[in-house]
Amino acid sequence: MLLRIKNMVCYRCIIVVRQQLQHLDLQVQEISLGTAFVCPDPSVNKLREIAASLKVLGFELIDKDKDKLIEGIRNTVIEIIHHSDLVEHVTFSQVLTDRLHKDYNYLIRLFSESEDLTIEKFIIQQKVEKVKELLQYGELNLKEISLKIGYISSAQLPINLNQLPVYLLDTLRL
Repeated sequence: MLLRIKNMVCYRCIIVVRQQLQHLDLQVQEISLGTAFVCPDPSVNKLREIAASLKVLGFELIDKDKDKLIEGIRNTVIEIIHHSDLVEHVTFSQVLTDRLHKDYNYLIRLFSESEDLTIEKFIIQQKVEKVKELLQYGELNLKEISLKIGYISSAQLPINLNQLPVYLLDTLRL
């Protein structure tokens, strides 16, 4: 059975969810951000037990189709920005349409209604977080960071350098 799980945002989440499902005597066939395929198919009571044990860890089982789509949008954006090198070559509208098999205008409306935030603003928020992360590593200069997250120059970065903490500014190699 395919379980849809909300709030899985990194590879550590995958590890924690896998361990929790195995602890509940389920065999995890496959697991990725937002999904886990388990055997045997859990009963209704077992699903309640899974939901309760995941909730304690900050995760939620998703059962509504709209919630699944919203989480799919979130996971796709997070995966591309934080866990791949595709961000500089991606058209998010096309990727979301291809992966979720829904019209992009429908996805925009659904996400905005649910999250009080547009998909574009969510993408920008995630890019800002990625920029901060890369600045903390101190391995790339602003030009390299800009290119890595899909911008032609550092002037396009969706971040105001004056608002960064001093310790991050000290790490910049301009």
